[in-house]
Amino acid sequence: MNKTIALLKKHNELKVIDKELDIYLEIPHLAYAEVKKEDGGKALLFTNVVSKKENKKFSEPVLMNVFGSYKRCELLFGRTIESVADEITNLLHMKPPSGFMDKISMAKELFSLKNIFPKRLKGEGECQSVKYLEENIDLGKLPVLTTWEQDGGPFITMGQVYTQSLDGEMVNLGMYRLQVYDKNHLGMHWQIHKDSSHFFDQYQKAGKKMPVSIAIGGDPLYTWCATAPLPYGVNELLMYGLITKKPAQLVKSLTTPLYIPKDVDYVIEGWVDTQEMKIEGPFGDHTGYYTLEEPYPVLEVSAITHKKEPTFLATVVGKPPLEDKYMGWATGKIFFPLLKTTVPDLLDYHMPENAGFHNLILAKMQPLYKGHAKQFMHAFWGAGQMSFVKHAIFVDEKAPSLDNYESFAAYVLNRFTPKSMFITEGILDALDHSSDETLVGGKLGIDATSAVVVEGPNLLGDAELFEKVQELVPDATSLHQFMRNTKNPITVITLNKTRNAREYFDALIPLSQNLRVVVFVDEKANDVLNSYMLIWRVTNNMDAQRDVYISGLMVGVDGTNKSQVDGFTREWPDDVDCTPSVVEYLQKEELWDLDEKLNKKYQL
Repeated sequence: MNKTIALLKKHNELKVIDKELDIYLEIPHLAYAEVKKEDGGKALLFTNVVSKKENKKFSEPVLMNVFGSYKRCELLFGRTIESVADEITNLLHMKPPSGFMDKISMAKELFSLKNIFPKRLKGEGECQSVKYLEENIDLGKLPVLTTWEQDGGPFITMGQVYTQSLDGEMVNLGMYRLQVYDKNHLGMHWQIHKDSSHFFDQYQKAGKKMPVSIAIGGDPLYTWCATAPLPYGVNELLMYGLITKKPAQLVKSLTTPLYIPKDVDYVIEGWVDTQEMKIEGPFGDHTGYYTLEEPYPVLEVSAITHKKEPTFLATVVGKPPLEDKYMGWATGKIFFPLLKTTVPDLLDYHMPENAGFHNLILAKMQPLYKGHAKQFMHAFWGAGQMSFVKHAIFVDEKAPSLDNYESFAAYVLNRFTPKSMFITEGILDALDHSSDETLVGGKLGIDATSAVVVEGPNLLGDAELFEKVQELVPDATSLHQFMRNTKNPITVITLNKTRNAREYFDALIPLSQNLRVVVFVDEKANDVLNSYMLIWRVTNNMDAQRDVYISGLMVGVDGTNKSQVDGFTREWPDDVDCTPSVVEYLQKEELWDLDEKLNKKYQL
């Protein structure tokens, strides 16, 4: 990571924290606040890292928020993100040369591709300068962070997880959170839809242990490649070669057959017993909620190696916006050309970070025939990682820019009727907590590609409307109307909830001349004026099959926490919140400098 640290320093993108700070809550809380700043703040290098519980001081520094701004992303890529996307587009649309000059041009392009393939080297790499084997193995020697108070333990959050198929023909690089159980065991949180889980199934059927090597650090692009949504069986390190024009140089792990980049900072090697599962979690994840305890495979560590002077790379996940906002921005732009091969009439798409990416996608398309948008919805919900998307809104080519949220929302709401909605069922991310059963739940698509004559409501002021609402729904505690200048204003109502939201919606039908879209949220932990966090809350909490109600032109959405009054039998997780005493300590030490307005906006 030394080159990365030097690059960040050169461009004034690094803040060095020399104050002694704890791997338990203190370091991740400070990084969490830093990336909330309007410009993504700075990357943070913690040089005085301790564990107060263990009375231990670590010799290595901890580096965080490396991808935490648009500027830093492009610095680490070494080129514009658009140039990578353009290169993929050119490759996908490469045609046979029509003349001599075309042949020369194509030869140059094809010659440059020789560098995309990872290169296996003989001997050891700098990542293997220091070795811990057998009784010397101790994960406690690494400064692994515990981010949130309810976390089940310390978690490695920026691990590059290298696996291979049973026959060794396919290799995969993924990123999964890794819980430290003790000195030589890690929880492997690979979800059932992921490539590593497919490989795990092969080893399990064969009754064999599965080799795994986990790298931390090195070129940050290795870490980004671990998140790349490539098709099954494609080696993610090909992206490293495509971006840098240099092959990733690999060395063999000491105790597994897997190859890892020679210049990573740490390597944790081991074997997964496919017959053993252990409870993993809870963990405050990028949804902004804790994911619950579930059984996952366990890695028994067979070796730990590292550079002579390593740096420990980590990230923090929780409520948006976070570092994954910027990593996701790069991923979305780079893989847009591949997505277009499935849906060629797609013009643009955008995943707002406050909807946790998979919870909402906005898409602009060229509609060519009746029902085209609904066909797109099926394509999206069947295309790789896009299949995890819960809610999708489609507009035509005349719509405003997808990241101009105010104009985009007005465009959609002026075209919306209940008939615009398409509700179905499909797979969900394992982190989703809102559906009645794990991994499967409701999907909502909205077709706003064609203009419809929409009759607007008889608008009332917030105070007058709230008075009328309270007469019908005494549990209502506050109300605010958004997008009043459109045909379908959105009325958010907070509740001291004592019954299912469907009953509240039905009670409001007499006000259908004054209401169009009604959204219910709990009074607790919600600010009726904070649209950013309301979108986060509602897209997280709703299951379209269960939580969307229709009466004439009025549509209701239940964004409340679910419980027994809803017939909900799964455990509902808590919000991920900062520990007040830790924030107070960081403020006292003059390290926490987040503006109070941002603290309130992002509900830390």
